Amino acid sequence: MSTATSDAEKGTRHHEDFTSSSPTPVAPALPQYRQFANPTPLGLCSFALTTFVLSLINLQTRGVTIVYGTSSSTFLLLMNLLFLNSQLLAGLGEFFVGNTFGATAFSSYGAFWLSYAAILVPSFNVAAPYSAASSSPEEFKTAISFFLFGWFIFTFLMLLAMLKHSVAFVFLFTTLDMAFLTLALGEYFAKEALIKAGGVFGLLSAFSAWYCTLALILNKDNSFFTVSIVPFQKRDT
Repeated sequence: MSTATSDAEKGTRHHEDFTSSSPTPVAPALPQYRQFANPTPLGLCSFALTTFVLSLINLQTRGVTIVYGTSSSTFLLLMNLLFLNSQLLAGLGEFFVGNTFGATAFSSYGAFWLSYAAILVPSFNVAAPYSAASSSPEEFKTAISFFLFGWFIFTFLMLLAMLKHSVAFVFLFTTLDMAFLTLALGEYFAKEALIKAGGVFGLLSAFSAWYCTLALILNKDNSFFTVSIVPFQKRDT
């Protein structure tokens, strides 16, 4: 019995010696991949430019206005089609980098410009049914207001998701939300003053988007100065 125990102990010690002296396995090196660039500044720039131009038109700057479904909206249509691609591309990029909020926001607002452009395209004849004798002239504006009210609700949801982020982004979404609200009310009540108020809020939102873009792309390597979005929470150092 003692011999068997001694042999077992020897075997155990032999096994322990064998495992302790064996080389530690090394995991193979993982391939190095280039990191994705931040797509947020691209989406913000595209959003800012389209919102800036539309807001100037809503303010009737130098008499420029929009008549839905006519050739007078061609300029805004071409601008929308050009820059919505950038917003949709930025939304796709946010999916790749794992930013759920950015992917949702940029893809959705890119879809807004696409749908808004469809309203402006004469060949879509969106406004034609409302110009028939059986329809009142206010019916089409009411339908546009419903469309804008929906985007007011969506933007408010995006604002809720920004409340712990930073002062700059909260200001951006607050002014954008007010722009959608005043534009929707302006279309619903046919009040030109409310449409112009929406233009003012839109300009504030556009400039705040450009400011956020600047804050994201400026750093000590490429600029003599930087600007801050003023985050609400301090980052861990």
